[in-house]
Amino acid sequence: MARLPDMVVTAAASGREVGPLWDGINDTLIASIYEVNHHGDKLYENGSVLRCLFVDDANLEATFNWQSPFENSGTGSLTPSLSAMLQSGMIQPIVESVRGMLSSDEREKFDGATPGGWADKTAGAAEHARGRTGITKLNSTQVFTGMAPIKLTVNIMLRAWRDPEAEVEAAINLLMDWALPRHLAAEGTLLTAALDWAGSQNKTAESLVEAALPSEVPALLAIQYKKRTFAPLVIESIGLPLNSPSDKDGRFVQIQIPVTFSTLTAWDGASWEGAQPPNGFNSSHGGLYGNVQGLSRR
Repeated sequence: MARLPDMVVTAAASGREVGPLWDGINDTLIASIYEVNHHGDKLYENGSVLRCLFVDDANLEATFNWQSPFENSGTGSLTPSLSAMLQSGMIQPIVESVRGMLSSDEREKFDGATPGGWADKTAGAAEHARGRTGITKLNSTQVFTGMAPIKLTVNIMLRAWRDPEAEVEAAINLLMDWALPRHLAAEGTLLTAALDWAGSQNKTAESLVEAALPSEVPALLAIQYKKRTFAPLVIESIGLPLNSPSDKDGRFVQIQIPVTFSTLTAWDGASWEGAQPPNGFNSSHGGLYGNVQGLSRR
């Protein structure tokens, strides 16, 4: 079986800039996408770089999980219905209804022997509870419980000015090379992996890993855009509108490809600082993982 390091994909093979000619456009408006390792360093010194435009929407979204773990520790959590009726004043009609169902003797005992008895005090307390709540600053305090990786949603614009094959088709193929797994084994289970390894002449830790995990994941990428470097990223989704304009040979001449990228890990403050200039086009590596990991925030 062919081993993964022996395989060559487009991202590692051509060593050239891929995409349309963008003469006359400010270089900061042209996005450069290339392959990196898990530290964000460029994986191939002469690897392919996709140069494209982001049109319509280019949105970076960060979601932070804050929760209030004490919100159910108030009085409402013990007797929620009674607490709600007290706070809304709905308990008073119930008290009056119960009092009306009693006989005169029972009502006298219920009210008490003197004016201002138990019933009046109950009604006053119930009325005093109207409009009050058990929520406090303590039981409403939020705590940070984590965050998901940051998502970058873009519309990639490709347009052929001279050659649809080189400017559009090659760029589409490069994107798909990066998004798809580099290799999926035809078959394999833990049992077959153990049998293959047991029958192998080269019983090493590396061969055991290759037998148990025979396939290879998609590429990790970096995006340099407006002198910011976002890396390492993975491609979560790609949409190819097949009804886009094409030439007589079926080659696309213009296409807008919606792509959702996601950071490999969640970010902290140092990660965000590492993505900003001057860690942009002049940086020797990705800028979001390798050069800032472990540094304290300023």
